[in-house]
Amino acid sequence: MAARVDDVMRLCCEISAHDQIKVAVKNSTKGALVAGGTAFVGGLLGGPPGIAVGGAVGGLLGSWLTSGQFRPLPQILMELPPAEQQKLYRDVVAVLDNLNWMDAAQLITLVMGNVTLQQQVTAALLNYITKELKAEVRYQD
Repeated sequence: MAARVDDVMRLCCEISAHDQIKVAVKNSTKGALVAGGTAFVGGLLGGPPGIAVGGAVGGLLGSWLTSGQFRPLPQILMELPPAEQQKLYRDVVAVLDNLNWMDAAQLITLVMGNVTLQQQVTAALLNYITKELKAEVRYQD
């Protein structure tokens, strides 16, 4: 079973590299702390108008701090713990239905040669990334 999980992980890496997909796992806690902290300081220094100004400045600062943290999806997939790999495997195998393959190379060839199947695997992969990892997806420009 582990070999089949590895095959599917390699397929997902191949598809995401082919489509040049990048992902940012959202770090909203850091942004929220910055926004809340600056609103608090603004309130201490300027009263109610200071809260508004501090919140606005903090929101912009928090957004800036958490932006630009996109990494290639294959890198993130290879760092997934085994339990997460198993979840992704189940999602992708549900799309592959009764497809039979011997190794990762054959699986990649079968999927990449079938546009419909490739789109379905990509959709399952992106669904997993956004729902399970709560990540933001971006295609390379």
